[in-house]
Amino acid sequence: MDNQQIIQSITTQGMLPLYYHEDATVTLEVAKALYTAGVRVIEYTNRGEKALDNFKYLLAQRDVAMPGMLLGIGTIKTVAHAEAFIEAGADFIICPGMIPEVAHYVHGKGKLWVPGCMTSTEIMVAEQLGATFIKLFPGNLLGPGFVSAIKELFPAIAFMPTGGVELEEANIQAWFSAGVKAVGMGSKLITKTLLEKKEYTTISEQTKNVLNIIQRIKR
Repeated sequence: MDNQQIIQSITTQGMLPLYYHEDATVTLEVAKALYTAGVRVIEYTNRGEKALDNFKYLLAQRDVAMPGMLLGIGTIKTVAHAEAFIEAGADFIICPGMIPEVAHYVHGKGKLWVPGCMTSTEIMVAEQLGATFIKLFPGNLLGPGFVSAIKELFPAIAFMPTGGVELEEANIQAWFSAGVKAVGMGSKLITKTLLEKKEYTTISEQTKNVLNIIQRIKR
């Protein structure tokens, strides 16, 4: 699958779930819960010392437990991290910021680079570096109004807010009405409590509800 097809998969899904857990079994079970809900693209996050090992485990289990799943890695801040996860088999790379060196490396490997941006200047630089899909982060500080204000300046860019997107339909509606193509959902969807209690069924049910809300909004 090429990079444009990956972007299309994310925007068609309308939501990109993201999470990290230090336990490999929990990591896999959450992914399987998301898959059961209908998710076919996941962002695992590089937020702990077990991230690379757990990501490799996810990749190894994908064809058996989750055929057709795209697995990307987020919170990539250095070329070294990008290199390690691309070598492991990541389908795409997401960054919390806009680092040119990472962009050059990821593009050199033919992979999709999704930078995190917070200002119009960062978006312009990211666009010049070849980004066509940008994470707006932190979304809760920017808000739907930011998207409405800048989207016409960047007609070739697909935007995805991450951080602060709520589970409620009104909040999700506000983002899509502003012009985003997808929303990133982390701790609001896959909460610390649900992870601690291993409430995989609840994660799946909540995710399915969000997917249904998004498809209803799109229609």
